[in-house]
Amino acid sequence: MHSSTALARIAPSGTTAMTDRAIELREAGIDVISLSVGEPDFDTPPHVIEAAKAALDGGQTKYTAVGGTSQLKHAAALHFRRDLGIEVVPSQVTVSAGGKQAIFHAMLATVSEGDEVIVPSPWWVSYPEIVRFAGGKVVPLRTSAKDNFRFTPADLEAQIGPRTLWVLLNSPGNPTGAYYPEDMLRGIGEVLRRNPRVMVLSDDIYAPINYTGRPHVTLANLCPDLADRILTVSGVSKSHAMTGFRIGVAAGPQWLIKAMEKLQSHSSGNPCSISQAAAVAAFAGPQDFLAAWRERFRQRRDMVVTAINAIPGLSTPSPDGAFYCMIDAAPLMDRFDGDDVKLALHLLEHGVALVPASAFGGQNGFRISFAADDARLEEALRRIEKALT
Repeated sequence: MHSSTALARIAPSGTTAMTDRAIELREAGIDVISLSVGEPDFDTPPHVIEAAKAALDGGQTKYTAVGGTSQLKHAAALHFRRDLGIEVVPSQVTVSAGGKQAIFHAMLATVSEGDEVIVPSPWWVSYPEIVRFAGGKVVPLRTSAKDNFRFTPADLEAQIGPRTLWVLLNSPGNPTGAYYPEDMLRGIGEVLRRNPRVMVLSDDIYAPINYTGRPHVTLANLCPDLADRILTVSGVSKSHAMTGFRIGVAAGPQWLIKAMEKLQSHSSGNPCSISQAAAVAAFAGPQDFLAAWRERFRQRRDMVVTAINAIPGLSTPSPDGAFYCMIDAAPLMDRFDGDDVKLALHLLEHGVALVPASAFGGQNGFRISFAADDARLEEALRRIEKALT
């Protein structure tokens, strides 16, 4: 008995592994504060919950179209136009069981053995594993804290080779909160015009969580002439605290959307019908609560950045979006034999669950998610300081 060659190419998720370990410790009676998972602590908005209840009461419990209901595709098209400035028709939209599934299907539908995919690092843990599972080669594009974890157009062009098929772009990003402003995206667009075979997967799932004070910008909006090779991924998990509903949406060229839905017809079929009804309400309903949520996240960000930079041996830039900080602990790594997993386990022993930087293709540090209750977040920061000083 043995696993497949494709399965052997990938590793388990580093974020879920640490979360699972924290759950085990809690079940054993140990108080652990988990800052390892990116999940808003706010309740799902009431109008979304009511829409889900109405769908249940209305008998919406049957199969839907594989790529999503017509109502949700229209609502998602509204979201892409209103929130991301992208003009798409419903036939250019597909619905999946979370944004991760959309990315998985996009890679499986296009990547052949030996194709190269440029992935900026530190990266979201699933990006490289999805590429490797599809048979592609991951080409890391290194970024650093001094540049706010952003690559330049010149950095990108230097990594493009004859086998480059995709570039993955996550703005605001997980795990760093990196945000690409308009001038940088336009520069990336110029590089793409000189490399017409390269496609871009633009993961904009954190678009509403933007602390710059300016409207979110995305590549497909700024460079509409490139839209036929850009897949933009979004959803409701982060913006509407709907992680458990498992709904993601993607907009792109019709040939790619059809290919993704072809795969989905054999992998999972349609996304949950009740979750789709809730997502319609999320996209088409009131959005005014987002400003208050964003301000809460901004306050937490400021608290985390101030506290971390006050701990000897730790440092972090202030992220422009999302709800993560990537912490550098290089001055302390000799204490942990240069192994950031040992550092994370040390902090876990002191009651805080974090994810080591190496899980994201980084090194010498860890990621904090500040999507947590303020009091628990403050206590976690005290425990980190005590554990390290």
